[in-house]
Amino acid sequence: MTQIIKKAIVIGSTGLVGRALVSALNDHPACQQVTAVVRRPDTAFEQMAKVQPLVLEDLLMLNDQDVSEHSHGFSCLGTTLKKAGSKDNFYATDFTINAHFAELLQQTSAHYLLVSALGANARSPFFYNRVKGELEQYIQNLSLSKVSLLRPSLLLGERQDARFLEDLSQQLFQRCSSFLPKNFKHRPVTAGQVAHTMVEAALTQTEKFEIYDNLRIQHTK
Repeated sequence: MTQIIKKAIVIGSTGLVGRALVSALNDHPACQQVTAVVRRPDTAFEQMAKVQPLVLEDLLMLNDQDVSEHSHGFSCLGTTLKKAGSKDNFYATDFTINAHFAELLQQTSAHYLLVSALGANARSPFFYNRVKGELEQYIQNLSLSKVSLLRPSLLLGERQDARFLEDLSQQLFQRCSSFLPKNFKHRPVTAGQVAHTMVEAALTQTEKFEIYDNLRIQHTK
């Protein structure tokens, strides 16, 4: 059953997936309004008819009033250890801010959708995957109306911030993609595919909790 996205709020809206998502929501006829949470004014969003930027220098300042009356909350926020500068800073972004946003939404009837990662596991020996897994566990223990977890592999797309290893991985994949099986679970996906999967989940998911793995995202056009 197709639903309506009456009013969406997006954190991480200026990232690779976030920008693709805000654009997809703005263009979709079933979406009526979008709040893009940003740390500074963004001219691209100001030119989108359905998008209303919400400028907050610190995303932990997001409060109950900011999220009230939203039917859907999208978390696209994430960083890397290199960009964060330390494990503590990485955790503060990828866990603390996303968790804060979800905590606020549990006071509403909003559908919460989170971009996690392939390999997310709270018991992983790898710090990145462990934090993603801890966040997933925390989200599942909240009293949220509906939850969608997306677990993409490497994300393809042009970032505004340079990420050397990810850019190198994209180049290697483009050279080797023809040799990979179509159902290879680690096959990279585009930011557009993740964004489209989020929109489809928002419009069609009926279960209270659902995971969208990388294979499922791959098959999104």
